Amino acid sequence: HGSGLGTQRWVVERAFAHLHWFRRLRIRWEIRDDIHEAFLTLGCALICWRRLNSLR
Repeated sequence: HGSGLGTQRWVVERAFAHLHWFRRLRIRWEIRDDIHEAFLTLGCALICWRRLNSLR
């Protein structure tokens, strides 16, 4: 259609797929929001670290 909509959607879907590899993030066990956010941040950091390691 040429409008450019949806061209970057796969990046977000891939990020969610990578986060689902972490079991604690797949099913939310934590009741407190801050703990869940900490695990989410840790998961994102691990994904970035692995990606940077694979580029070397």
